[in-house]
Amino acid sequence: METYIKLSTLNDFIFCPKSIYYHNLYDNYEKKLYQNEAQISGTIAHENIDNKTYSSSKNVLLSLDVYCEKYWIAWKIDQFFIGDWKLVERKNKIEKIYTWYKYQLWGQMFCLEEMWYEVSHLQFYSMQDNKIYKIYKPNSKELLEFENMIEKYKKFDLLQKHWQQNTQKCLKCIYRELCDYFIWEVYPQLSLFE
Repeated sequence: METYIKLSTLNDFIFCPKSIYYHNLYDNYEKKLYQNEAQISGTIAHENIDNKTYSSSKNVLLSLDVYCEKYWIAWKIDQFFIGDWKLVERKNKIEKIYTWYKYQLWGQMFCLEEMWYEVSHLQFYSMQDNKIYKIYKPNSKELLEFENMIEKYKKFDLLQKHWQQNTQKCLKCIYRELCDYFIWEVYPQLSLFE
């Protein structure tokens, strides 16, 4: 049986496919042991959505589990405003709208639409600076790129021999101490005994 792809995992995959493996290693540990400061702040800022205490309005769906059989994706939405048909993804601080941010929001939209909800508006909300970023539904080219990324995810082999990664991403990765690529490929001058 095929399992659903978590949208957060797809985001990790776009950042670095190998990070998914390391993320799963840490799944049973307290997040504070391995998350960086920005991730911890984001988790804290997100608690009132996850606990469904942000709003008591019956017209706002909070932290709803969603699934899409067409793409085999699943996740939770942050907020969906019934009547306005607005889907909102909240982030602690947005400095740039990355492609994987859009994929996350589009994926949530596909899930809601498959669940018979109409989605007219998509947006990100940056909590620290109170900014709203409106996102458009994907055009045909963007939809094809989204679908291709899901196929790449399904076909990825962790043990592939040829591996290329952006070393700037490696330097920011919270899993870099575990990653054999980071140690031996990015910094071959490091000694095992240093």
